[in-house]
Amino acid sequence: MRLIHLAVGLFLIISSCSTSTRKPIMGTWKLITGTLTEKGQTTVTDYTKGKSFIKIINDTHFAFTLHDTNDDADTTKAFASGAGRYTLNGDSYTEHLEYCTDRQWEGHDFTFTITISNDTLIQRGVEKIESQGIDRLNEERYIRVR
Repeated sequence: MRLIHLAVGLFLIISSCSTSTRKPIMGTWKLITGTLTEKGQTTVTDYTKGKSFIKIINDTHFAFTLHDTNDDADTTKAFASGAGRYTLNGDSYTEHLEYCTDRQWEGHDFTFTITISNDTLIQRGVEKIESQGIDRLNEERYIRVR
């Protein structure tokens, strides 16, 4: 019995001393608003009305999915998704987009500056694909899904 108590005590001490390597960015995030600025025009999209967008980030990869929330049969249905590896150095977050429903985006890297405060993630950066004429500032505001 003393051996069991010793083993349990040792386990508790070791587990309480271990350092967590979990990155604050890891988890599931729900996009609330997106702001695109391109050629002097700014467009703000409210993702809480008519659509839902989540991003899931683990230790090495990210994935996102968007779909409409309209049940009306006459409404145009929307769905988009993408995934790939990412790197994180301080507040510099770079997505390496490997898969995307819009194939012209595949194979490109997008670097953002991130800020995490409590349960809010803000990522801001330039999305640029020269071959498609895309060059815009993108700012996205997420909340953590619990």
